[in-house]
Amino acid sequence: MPIKEALSIADALGLDLVEIAPTANPPVCKVMDYKKFLYELKKKQREVKANAAKVVLKEIRLGPNTDDHDFNFKLKHGLKFLEEGAKLKVYVFFKGRSIVYKEQGEIILLRFASEIAEVGKVEQLPKLEGKRMIMLISPKKATKK
Repeated sequence: MPIKEALSIADALGLDLVEIAPTANPPVCKVMDYKKFLYELKKKQREVKANAAKVVLKEIRLGPNTDDHDFNFKLKHGLKFLEEGAKLKVYVFFKGRSIVYKEQGEIILLRFASEIAEVGKVEQLPKLEGKRMIMLISPKKATKK
């Protein structure tokens, strides 16, 4: 159909003539309300964005000489965070001269990882960054409440 005829049909209906496939031979056009089309497109995009999983990062701080009771207390919190579907950043903070005990910090982090193994998996092994030794743990399956 000629363009002028298609435009007159769209005008008669009070709608717009929208080109759908310009590369096709002949080009494909559609008679529609373009503003409504854009509105619905934005609405769909908002819904997709709202339903997208938001990653929460929780932090747990340990010391190189953390005692068993404190360790277990922090472990329970870590388990709770992972069950909620949040990622976990566990780190050992070295104050002053305690940086000498890097091995102890690594041992504590690896122990934490082994204790939490059934709920989460280690994403990044212990790595020293400045005065912190950091390890990332993500939940095995994202369960949302």
